[in-house]
Amino acid sequence: MPKKFVGENSKAVAARARKAAIKEAENTKKALEAEEKAWQDDDKQVLKKKQKQEELEKKRQQQLEKKAEVKALLEKEMATIKVGGKQPTAKITKAEIMAAMEKRNQAAKNEKKKEEEKPIEENLNRIVIEGETAHGIDEALSILSVKDSEVDRHPEKRMKAAYASFEEKMMPIIKEQNPTLRLSQLKQILKKEWMKSPENPLNQKLFNN
Repeated sequence: MPKKFVGENSKAVAARARKAAIKEAENTKKALEAEEKAWQDDDKQVLKKKQKQEELEKKRQQQLEKKAEVKALLEKEMATIKVGGKQPTAKITKAEIMAAMEKRNQAAKNEKKKEEEKPIEENLNRIVIEGETAHGIDEALSILSVKDSEVDRHPEKRMKAAYASFEEKMMPIIKEQNPTLRLSQLKQILKKEWMKSPENPLNQKLFNN
C-alpha cells in the first residue's frame, strides 16, 4: 500500500519567510547606513577643502595688501628723494622700508604717550623767592642760603628729611584719590603739593613773611 504524501509544514515555511524578511531588512538598513556615512565623509572632505581654500585666499590677500603698502611707501620715499635734488638714488631694500615703518610707528606711539601725560607735566620745581626765580631745589637752596644764611646753614639735610616725611604722609592719600595713575604721575602730583606745602623749608620763609 503506497505511503501518503506528507506536505511541507506551513508553520516552518512561515518561520523561514519571516527570517528571510528580517535578514533582508537588516541588509537594506546596513546598505543605507553605509551610503549615508559615505555622504557624510564626502561632506566633511568638501567642507575641509573649502576652509583650506578660504585660508589660502585670506593669506594671499594679506600678502597683496602688504606688498601694496610697501610699494606705496617706496614710491613716497623715491618722490621725496627726487624733490630733494638730483642725487643718485640708492636701492632701498625691503628690510630698510620695514625698519622705517617701525620707526615711524614707534615715534607716533611715543608722541601719543607724551600727549597723555602732558596735562600733569608742569614745572613743579620753579619757585620765586624775593624776586629771584629758582629752577629746582638746588637753586632754591642756593638763593635761600645767600638771602638768609644765618637762619639755616644746612637746609639740604632738613629739606630731604622734610620731603621724606611729607611723602610718607601724603602718598597714600594721593594714591587713594588717583588709583588709576602710574607711580611717576603720583610722584609728580606729590611734588606739586610739596611746592605749596608749609612743611616745605623753602616755603617757610614765605609763610613767615
